[in-house]
Amino acid sequence: MTRPKPLILVIDDDADIRRSLSRELALAGYDTLTAADGVEGRELFEHHRPDLVVTDVAMPRADGFAVISAVRRTDRTPVLVLSVRGEEEDKVRALDLGADDYVTKPFSLRELLARVRTQLRRTLTAAPEILRFPDLVIDRGRRSVMQGESEVRLTPTELAILELLASHAGRPVTLRQIIGTVWKGAPATTADTVRVHVGSLRRKLEPDPANPRYIGTEPWVGYRFLAETVE
Repeated sequence: MTRPKPLILVIDDDADIRRSLSRELALAGYDTLTAADGVEGRELFEHHRPDLVVTDVAMPRADGFAVISAVRRTDRTPVLVLSVRGEEEDKVRALDLGADDYVTKPFSLRELLARVRTQLRRTLTAAPEILRFPDLVIDRGRRSVMQGESEVRLTPTELAILELLASHAGRPVTLRQIIGTVWKGAPATTADTVRVHVGSLRRKLEPDPANPRYIGTEPWVGYRFLAETVE
């Protein structure tokens, strides 16, 4: 469906948040729909097929998890979750169900709009064979990584983790998602296993591993590739 402006569905049981988000999204150039709970949100999604869903987690009748599940049963429309600060289990559950990102309440509108732009940009472009970031090039076809003029020697596991994170640049990737993709869900693989490999990857990539430029930690959740792609 071709639209003059991207359409964003906002689902939240707080009327003030719905009004505030609708106003700010409109000022940023988006069209919006709003729903007060998950049931109404799912109905609007089915009828209008928005380009992005922004949903709260705790809502009456049907919560945000039900919304994510409903969206993922039909397509890959990006879902951005609004999560109460400190509820790491909710964040992990939402991401494992298929949410694309989350913003914690209380949130900055500037941060939210940046996350919205990231998600909409992702849906408009196919994942390229070569991923380019500032001072870093990942050639997925040749399975090589260049930093400046030098090739970075990575183990197959390190490369698999890097490819996964970089292909989801700007989005959180949970530990469970990493284990499921890189280790195919092997039961002996633990969060500590992932941390050891990510630590080794950071030592090879990061100019200052204590202040990551590329691979950031999402506390209690997983990791996020921080660098933005370049043309």
